[in-house]
Amino acid sequence: MADPEAGAGGSPEPRAETLVEPARVNGSAAEATLSGTELAWRPTGPVRDGGGSRKLELESDVLGFQVEGRALKVATFTRGDEARPQSPLGCGGGGGDRKRGEVVVEMESEDAAQRWGDAIRDRFATLGRPKRLLIIVNPYGGKRGARKIFQTEVLPLIEAAGIHYIMQETKHRLHAQEIARSLDLRKYDGVICVSGDGILVEVVNGLLQRNDWSTAIKVPLGIIPAGTGNGMVQALLHSSGHKRALDVTSVVQGKTKFFSVMMLTWGLVADIDIESEKFRWMGSARIDFYSLLRVVNLRRYSGRILFVPAPGYEGIGDPVEHTTSCKSNGAGNTNEGETSNVCNNETCTYSGPSVDEADLEWRSLNGPFVNAWISNIAFASEGVMIAPQAQFADGYLDAAIIKDCPRSVALRLLLGMKDGSYIESPYVEYFKVKALRIEPGLRVGSSTIGGIIDADGEVLARGDVTRSGDEPEHLMSYGAPIQLTVDQGLATIFSPR
Repeated sequence: MADPEAGAGGSPEPRAETLVEPARVNGSAAEATLSGTELAWRPTGPVRDGGGSRKLELESDVLGFQVEGRALKVATFTRGDEARPQSPLGCGGGGGDRKRGEVVVEMESEDAAQRWGDAIRDRFATLGRPKRLLIIVNPYGGKRGARKIFQTEVLPLIEAAGIHYIMQETKHRLHAQEIARSLDLRKYDGVICVSGDGILVEVVNGLLQRNDWSTAIKVPLGIIPAGTGNGMVQALLHSSGHKRALDVTSVVQGKTKFFSVMMLTWGLVADIDIESEKFRWMGSARIDFYSLLRVVNLRRYSGRILFVPAPGYEGIGDPVEHTTSCKSNGAGNTNEGETSNVCNNETCTYSGPSVDEADLEWRSLNGPFVNAWISNIAFASEGVMIAPQAQFADGYLDAAIIKDCPRSVALRLLLGMKDGSYIESPYVEYFKVKALRIEPGLRVGSSTIGGIIDADGEVLARGDVTRSGDEPEHLMSYGAPIQLTVDQGLATIFSPR
């Protein structure tokens, strides 16, 4: 049996040498230790204010360092001792927000300082940190604060970490998608969005529209929250790890497709999200305000939801004898788990995961529905947990279907979305699926008006005949089936620690 510590060639990887030296840390005599990826010290003499034993994890607490003579100057990004309002780059959780700082470790000689600097540099090399970033800033999202967040919060960290970067601001809708589609991948180790969730979604769609999509989608992505909802950041804050694999959902109607990394909504939540845009001047309060208006005049929608249940959810809904694919590109004839391409004489782009629908056992739920929420992640925004059992890269979509219910119940369900407890209601069907198809119908009581289907903040289809003159044409038509299929772990996203 091979040594579990062996590298790819079978030989054991050398362990990093532990360094122990007398030093002065922030002016106080101490014994400094560098063990693995941990820098620690304990006082050996009188302790100044703020002194005492401490340790820093190189991966999560240290931005970078410089060697100046005998001094090792370490730029830190550590949690404070007390909770304080969270900054856009804070990681949240116990111990308060993170803040920048500096620790000066003065060695006994310049040779010692250089030796420690070389050792820390070697350990940094094993962490897989990016060295070259493209940073896309959306100055129009949320409260229009992205430019300031970049200048005051992001830039100082990047400079302290010694990362080379190019910053580009978006100028119009789908600009980030255009940037990603034409990006020279050789120049960057990652793409960071200082924005709301929509710019991240545009980048993913742009990468998957390239001829080299299978390489492009491997570029790690990141997001610094500067929007209204910031659901992806909330989901990442409740996960662990430096990078997370990210499921990508292919949303298809005929030859039209859209790639989602967060969620699709139809019904109450989509109505609130999109129709409340006219109250954007209220900030995030617009959601609470319009939620109350919509509950008072609660809408129900007819239609049908078909799905392929994940293991353990086969008892939900009714069996379906036969289904017709929503795809028209022939991708349904390949094996499940594979990916398929759309090719012509000039391009060969990603068309979504391939599924052999003949071997799938579909089930269905019939309306009327108050809301359908199909999600890759647990949070829609801060304080709104829509899919409490959702996990990154589990290969499934979490479906939360609110059936016809009284207005008082709908209000309680909205309040229960704060902690995800709403899924325990008998009016809610919560389950995981491999694939799902929505056949949206008209609003109950109307012969002409339908609803809104919204994916990651993008209106895919609208049947309420209220599209404004400056609103772009929608990708899909309301009423025709829309199918969702998940591609497990297709993308990668940086996760805060």
